[in-house]
Amino acid sequence: MGIIVLASFSTFEQAWLFIILSVLMHVSWNLMARQVNPKADFLWWGLLGHLLLLGGYGLYHLVQIEWSWTLTGLIAITAFANSLYFLSLREAYALAPVAFVYPIARSSPILVAIWALWIFDETLSNLACLGILVSIIGLWILGNTVKHKHNPKVLLWTLSAAFFTSIYSLSDKAISQQIDSFSALLGVVTLGYLSAWITLCLYRKKHCETIIPAVCPHLGVWLAGSLFIGTAYALVILAMQTLPTAYVLSMTNIGILLAVVLSILFFKDRVHLKQKIVATLFITSGLLILGIFG
Repeated sequence: MGIIVLASFSTFEQAWLFIILSVLMHVSWNLMARQVNPKADFLWWGLLGHLLLLGGYGLYHLVQIEWSWTLTGLIAITAFANSLYFLSLREAYALAPVAFVYPIARSSPILVAIWALWIFDETLSNLACLGILVSIIGLWILGNTVKHKHNPKVLLWTLSAAFFTSIYSLSDKAISQQIDSFSALLGVVTLGYLSAWITLCLYRKKHCETIIPAVCPHLGVWLAGSLFIGTAYALVILAMQTLPTAYVLSMTNIGILLAVVLSILFFKDRVHLKQKIVATLFITSGLLILGIFG
């Protein structure tokens, strides 16, 4: 039934449906993750949960497709970049709050637009590029509404996460041109997350007392995060089949915008309210410009 309904939409409408579903999933687990004890190392648990709940299903469908050396190389690049992305994010989270790190780490679309022009010949209008830039300015304003100890390493690790996001996004764009099955794409995400989880385990073995975090997140939060963290990104890769990579990644930042609004309205997060409103206006304006002229 769902496939029949999906077929009634144009490819552009389908891509936007995938983005919207991804945003809703991402916002859901992201808001819940903010309530988790930092000692729980939620990234570690979230990746493990994805591997346990959806990994087998995704890998089963991935091995059914026709493989090539090009596809193998692209998946290897995705896995490697995913590992360094999550490691960079983990280091940044150890030095500063998620609310500071994550918005700035999501400024990767400007890099993606440059790489995609060079690699895929994907072009955006000048106004669309302006929209990306305005939304990224909003993300930086938003990140700086959070109080934290100023440490040059925080920004270094955060920008590193943005850089590696641009790398795996481009390899996933190329993968999306060879795999059109959502189930198989979930397998691609699983391989990337397996590599990232092993990297985090090695990191914890070297820097922490135990590989397994001492604190376990609430079961409901863990399950939601585990189900959504990989599924949301597989939907993003599906959207990349139709739309420019930088456009898709920028539009998924609607999730950050929605999370800010929900935090203000329902979680009474009123610290630096004026600055957050300004950031929200910048992000909204940028995405509107991108949406209209992209």
